Amino acid sequence: MKTNSVNPKEDIQAIREIMERSSKFMLLNSMAGFFAGTCALIGAALAWFVILDSGNIHYDEFLCTVGGSPINSVTIGLGTIALIVLFLAGLAAFYFSYRKAEKADQKFWTSSTKRVLAHLLIPVISGGIFVLILVSRNYLDLTAPAMLIFYGLALINAGKFTSGEIHYLGMTEVILGLLAGIFAQYGILFWVLGFGVMHLIYGTVMYYRYER
Repeated sequence: MKTNSVNPKEDIQAIREIMERSSKFMLLNSMAGFFAGTCALIGAALAWFVILDSGNIHYDEFLCTVGGSPINSVTIGLGTIALIVLFLAGLAAFYFSYRKAEKADQKFWTSSTKRVLAHLLIPVISGGIFVLILVSRNYLDLTAPAMLIFYGLALINAGKFTSGEIHYLGMTEVILGLLAGIFAQYGILFWVLGFGVMHLIYGTVMYYRYER
């Protein structure tokens, strides 16, 4: 008479895989994408209409300031807007993911979450420092490409622990960053496409694929 053999290791592995998939699902959030994209579009509008096209300085003049002092009211204004957009987008991603986990009665702070944050923050922090170096040396036309490229690399890095959509979003950001480096005069447009439009598209895909 045969008896069903029980393998505790296989059971533990199966439970672990279920928990990993569940944690990944918690990090896929359409609302975070919509919110980040909206913040980026509002920030770009403020940067363009309030600062760059205010009558004091235009975008073409701003890009031609290489060699002058990089620390001025325009640079500070643009940096402030970028930091606010980054902060609000990160806060929204945390809040909506945490709320999603709470509604599903699941833990949010898991080993998967820690790995994603670690792999996401290393390129983001490195990119932020590199952008500050560019600003200090007055390479202002390269700040938008650097932001897009490092952010894309961060998403690609974190995509190994989440989903293919995050990976493809990261690849798109890197491509847009490279194009922004080639066509520096359209840097703000590529910034809007990468941080604004692409996040809205990502949010729409997440909603129809996973949450509808």
